[in-house]
Amino acid sequence: MNESPRERRPGNPVRILLAEDQGMMRGALALLLGMEGDFEVVAQLSSGDGIVDAVLAHRPDVALLDIELPGANGLDAAAELRTRAPDCRVLILTTFGRPGYLRRAMDAGAAGFLVKDGPVEELAVAIRRVLRGETVVDPALAAAALSAGPNPLTAREREVLKASVDGATVADIAGRLHLSESTVRNYLSAAIGKTGTRNRAEAVREARQQGWL
Repeated sequence: MNESPRERRPGNPVRILLAEDQGMMRGALALLLGMEGDFEVVAQLSSGDGIVDAVLAHRPDVALLDIELPGANGLDAAAELRTRAPDCRVLILTTFGRPGYLRRAMDAGAAGFLVKDGPVEELAVAIRRVLRGETVVDPALAAAALSAGPNPLTAREREVLKASVDGATVADIAGRLHLSESTVRNYLSAAIGKTGTRNRAEAVREARQQGWL
């Protein structure tokens, strides 16, 4: 069920926050969106850590968030905004059209999910649609997500896989997550089995490719 859109006064511009780590892409998006007569980009961020504070300070109607940002990622920020700024509609805009990302975005309360290779006119239409309370999802990605099925990894298995990304040892992971080494091995073994891979490096790669991490 869609959330009710924020009440806006007729004639007021649509206030937009943009979080994108690539400076050229961020500048181009801000410029193109600013050319729409009823849009105003009120904040631009290059990392995820300041998204929530910026939304609370600038009160945008829509937050356009990339997923893979330095610091907190866009999906984590979307989940926090659902609680702390429920009037702000979140639209995920990413290079990586992965089915698992879409499912996680919807679970985080995002109102839309688009890939960056679409025309800017499509983005402008999507912004207006989410403000009307609609959910907007790239059709090809929606079909892929349905075919892929749900994320098979538990929250703890994802956490352990993430902790192993930098080549950390089992002992390192256990200390970082306050788990026993045998428990870490069990979670890694389960994740390897569920991803159909041979080792944890392959499991991490497969989970990332599917958008499960």
